[in-house]
Formats: sequence, C-alpha cells, structure tokens
Amino acid sequence: MPVAQPAPPPFGGANLSNCEREQIHLAGSIQPHGALLVVREVDQVILQASANAPEFLVAGKKLQGTKLRALGGNLWECARRLAHENGERIPCVVRCHLGDRDNPLNALMHRASTGELIIELERAGPQLDFSAELELALQSIIGSTTLSSLCDTSARLIKEIAGYDRVMVYRFDGDGHGEVFAETRKPELEAFLGNRYPASDIPQIARRLYERNRVRLLADVNYTPAPLEPRLSPVSGQELDMSMCFLRSASPIHIQYLKNMGVGATLVVSLMVGDRLWGLISCHHYSPRYPHFEMRAICELLGEVIGTRISALESFVHGQGELSVRRLERKMVESISRDGDWRSALFDNSRSLLLPLGATGAALLFEDQIQTTGDVPGTADIRALGRWIFPKLQSGVFATANLGADEPAFAPLTEVASGVVAARVSSHDDEMLMWFRKERVRTVTWGGNPFKPPSLGDDPSELSPRRSFAQWHQVVEGTSDPWTAADLTSARMIGASVTDVIVQFRAVRIVIAKDQLEQVRRQVRASELQVLVADADGRILESNPAFEELVGAKTGALRTLDDLPNYFADPVDVAIRLDVLRSDRRPWRGEAHLQDKKSDGKLLHVRADAVTAGPDRTLGFVLLLTDLADRKVADAARRRFQDSILMSHRPHSSSMASSADLKAQKLISNVIENAQLAALEITDSADTTNMPTLLESIRTSVARAVEVLEYISFDIDDTANVAKPEA
Repeated sequence: MPVAQPAPPPFGGANLSNCEREQIHLAGSIQPHGALLVVREVDQVILQASANAPEFLVAGKKLQGTKLRALGGNLWECARRLAHENGERIPCVVRCHLGDRDNPLNALMHRASTGELIIELERAGPQLDFSAELELALQSIIGSTTLSSLCDTSARLIKEIAGYDRVMVYRFDGDGHGEVFAETRKPELEAFLGNRYPASDIPQIARRLYERNRVRLLADVNYTPAPLEPRLSPVSGQELDMSMCFLRSASPIHIQYLKNMGVGATLVVSLMVGDRLWGLISCHHYSPRYPHFEMRAICELLGEVIGTRISALESFVHGQGELSVRRLERKMVESISRDGDWRSALFDNSRSLLLPLGATGAALLFEDQIQTTGDVPGTADIRALGRWIFPKLQSGVFATANLGADEPAFAPLTEVASGVVAARVSSHDDEMLMWFRKERVRTVTWGGNPFKPPSLGDDPSELSPRRSFAQWHQVVEGTSDPWTAADLTSARMIGASVTDVIVQFRAVRIVIAKDQLEQVRRQVRASELQVLVADADGRILESNPAFEELVGAKTGALRTLDDLPNYFADPVDVAIRLDVLRSDRRPWRGEAHLQDKKSDGKLLHVRADAVTAGPDRTLGFVLLLTDLADRKVADAARRRFQDSILMSHRPHSSSMASSADLKAQKLISNVIENAQLAALEITDSADTTNMPTLLESIRTSVARAVEVLEYISFDIDDTANVAKPEA
C-alpha cells in the first residue's frame, strides 16, 4: 500500500525539515502597517477584519457585521464598482477616504477564490509626478544590449527610485539555485555580488506565489502580526487564501532568515520570462522601510519591462546560435555535392561544430563508425557512452555536467568528459552526436555554508535557519561548466540539421548507388521525415510512407513528378516550381499548402534539390516536406500579438486629453516599444515551439504594465483615482 504523506504544516508550524510545504498563503494575519477587510459583495457586509482594523480605520468601532457604507467616505462606492468586473487579475487600486478623516487611503481590492471581496487599506503617499524619471528608466532598459548591462542598470534604477540600502538582481539556474548577478549598495555594506544561495532558501510554494504576486513587501522584520478576526470565514469555514494580499504575513522561518542576515526590511520584485520565474530583484534595507503603493507600482512596472527585455536578449542569443547552425547545415549540403559525403563539413573545421556549444571535443557515431574532433575519450569509451546515453534520449537531447556522478563507471573520463551533451541524428540506436567539456575545477562562493546542518533555535525542538552568511567557498571538482538552455537548443538544432542532411544524403545514394538501393530504401522508409526521390526523367523512385501519409496519396499513386501538383491547393504554382527544378536544377525552398476542401490546407515547407554529376548531368531529384503546423500557430500568435499591442493601446486622440494622460501615454509608448523589440527577437527565431507562449506572456506583461501605470497618478490633486478596467 502507498505510504500516506504527512499533512502540510500550517502557517507558522513549519521547521527546516518541512518548510518546503508550509502553507504560507494561509497566513491568517497581516503586517500592521495596513488593515484588511473581507466583504460579502452582494450586500457589502464585513465578514472578517484584521485585529488592527478598528483602530486603523474608524477609531475602535466594531467592524464585523457592519456594512462598508456605514464607515463613511467613498470606499463603499469604489467596492461597488469592482463588483461589475470578472475574473482574477492583479488587485485594483483606488484612492479613497473613510469617515471624517482628511488623510486619504489607498485601497487594494481583489476577489477571493471563494467569492468574497478582499480590501487592503494603507495610508496613501503623496501624489508625485515620476513621469520624467520613468521615461529615462524605460529608455535605459530598452537601450541595454547585454544581459549583464541590463541587470546592472536595473539594480541601479531600482535603488535610485526605491531608496533601499542594497538592491540585487538574483538569477536562478537550472537547479533552482540563485546567484547575485548584479548589485548596487551603500559603500559601507559587504558585497554579495557573485554569491550563490541554495534552492532550498526559497521553497517552491514561495516561488509560485512570486509568479502570481509580482511585488512583495516586508516593511519591518520586527513587526507584530495582526490576526484575522475571526480566523475562519463565517461563510465557508475555511482559511482565507491570501496569495494575492500585499499585507500577508511572512513565514516566521523567512523572518528569522532575514534577522540572521541583519536585514530590517525588504522589497522583492519578480522577473518573469515567458511563463517561468527567471529571477528576482531583491531590495534590502537595514532598518524599517515602508514604500507607498505608488512607489511599489513603479517597481512592478519596471519589473515587467525588465522581464520583457530579458526575453528579447535571450532570444537574440538563441538567434545567433541558430545562424551558426544554419551555416553548418549549408556546408554539409555543399559537401554532399562536392565530396559525395557530408561529414567533412563537420570535422574539417572543428570550430563550426564545437563553438556553438562551447565544447572542447565532439564525436559522431554513424553507421557503426566514429569520427572525432578536439579532446575526446577513447573509441571504446565513446561506444560505451553511446549505449548508456541512448535510452535517455527520449526528448532528442541528453546533457550532464557531472558524468562521473551520474554514472560512476565513467568517472575515469572526468578529465576529458566531465560534461556531455548528446543529440540523436537518426532513428537508429547507435547514431548520435556527442559534445564534451573538460573538468573545470572552480571555486563557488556561497552566501553561508549551504551544507551545514540546521542549527537549534531558542526552542530546542525547532530547527533554525543558518545564522552565518559569511562567504563560504566550495571547491567543485568532477564537473564541467553547466550546459545552458542556449547550448541545449544549439545541440537540438544541429542534431535536427544532421538528421535532415542524413536523410537527404541517404536519398541521394538511392540515385547514385544502385547496388545499395534496397538498404538505403529501408532507411529512408523508416525515417519520420517526408521524402520523395525521382530520377532524371521525373519518374518516382521512392516516396516513403511518411510522405504519402502527409500528402494523402495512396501507395503507388505517385508515378512521376507531374502527379505531385494535384495534391496541392495551388497546383499551377507547384508545377512551375518543379519545372524550374527539372529544367534549371534550381533548388526549391519555400512553403506550399496541401489541398483540403474543408480548410485552407496544411502548410508545408518544401526542400527540393537536383542531384547532379557534373555541370551537365542530372541524376535525379530529392524532395523533403515538413509540416509547418507549429509555424502556422506561431504566425497566428504573432498576428494576435500585433493586433493586441496596436489596437488595445492606441494613443488618446482627443484634443482634450489631460497632461497626466499625455504623460502616461508617453510612458505606455515606451512599454510597447520594449515589447515590440522583444517580439521581433522572438519571432525571428527559427524555433517556433515556444513562440506562442512567449508572445502571449509579453502581451500579458504589457497589459499588466499598462494597468499598473494607469494606477499611478501624475496629477497632484486630492481627487479619488479609481482604477481603470483591465486592458
């Protein structure tokens, strides 16, 4: 029988042995610099309130069972407006008054998962015009051309705007560990730049909350929490889900962690790239610090723009790798025509194969032969590696930066092959490309010893976070530099290109090697690529099942190239291109739609080449078809993105627009410009698989940034600024 898992520890009931599962979203209390109300929307009756709410809002008046309208002011009217909006979104913000108090409040409102309205109130800050500073900040972010310069700029901008003692850009690696990638600080503070922190410092449940709630404030680590009264909902009997509450209490373990560092207050801004938490902008202050909502909104806006710029820069790096791969592919195709083989293009100039992955050696296992370049293990070891790796190539690529730890039998290879990446190049078990990296003995600087056992706190029954954050240096042996996402993308693309060329090469051998026809024909038929081979007169020598299934042709139905145009939506265009291929031997690289009466037809990429033996002799023709369904989805995503960006955020055309509107619109234009630059880099990528997700993420980020921007008033007056509907 399966072993029952222990229940997740409640908020405040966890220690270091189980804090990964602590229910931090069910805090049941808030930080006391604001007040929280839970309201039944249908009649605006207050169901729950933080213990400090009566004193904070209405000088001791009992709140449970009271209607918002009875509190005086205009909060009740603002809450009524929210009732007309649907769906989950970032909390909307209104500037309001309660009772007869002159000082305004900011009310952040959102709908709980159980339907109640959650209202968080804080004292409003002064209405200041940050439009000029924001415009300069946005221009600096957009103008950053490298990831390091972007992060350095971001840390500086946030420190200048938010005023914290230390601002760090914290980047996560593939294992979830964090590194201080950029930092700006007061001169007297110890530098944390380059320090690494273990993944366990930020539990997964906290990371998920950072993805949803993009700005997290802890105003004073020594605060006394204000509990909700009653703790459980009078309606549902459940704990209040406080995932989106900016006042939510922090985990006691996290509080102790910060106290051990000597930190007095924090502000954390999430950096989202696509649908993943790329990193955090972490602000530390060494005394209590409370930035008003307006300041936090500016930081959130900048966080969205920075995340979009990171997407663009990473896509650019991937794009550069794609260019290298395409050049290599072209050389392989040329080698087939020149030398009758493609492998010379890989190994005559080792840089073209090694440089895209930063590898120190490479090996090709193909047709029971091994070819190598650079520093590699021995032949027997490479064959053994191939047998061990192949079952792990389910996704097409395998990677390790610590081969000896993954398989101790290969530990003797550490010096030359601590890191290995492998990519499939065909459907055969023993055909693959491998890249190697040597061992790099290096020192990793951690912010405190991550391997030191947890210490006992004041209560001997509880474990405490580590108390020392002094730099701890770890000598790492037996590993190579880690393979990045860009490295793996390059490996996958080179493997796919070699696969294409191998299929093309084997198809060519059907024409030029009659004695090997049946062997090569079986290999072509087994390929998942769609292949058609014709002789010099256009008679079909081979069309594999994948080809016939794609175009919908029955076996044997295709007899000559003249039969092929009938299967396409535009047979005249296809016939013309085939005629040019046959008469002029001009390659065909393009797109074509298959015939389909029910739709526009399936979009295909066509690659057609003449097989020649000298300038005046044509041996035959090879056609490869590739289904471009992913590209079609990507194109649709691109159009939706452009329509959304251009149509949803048009500038105000009214001549009566206020100066505040014009300032806001100017900033919105900067946000949109940043998004469009990112979209250009992403849509230029040859990898269409993640393009729709990235474009939708950027579109959502723009909408969110614009919404946050519209909450920021640039008019200095006392009127209530009610949040506008979501873009």
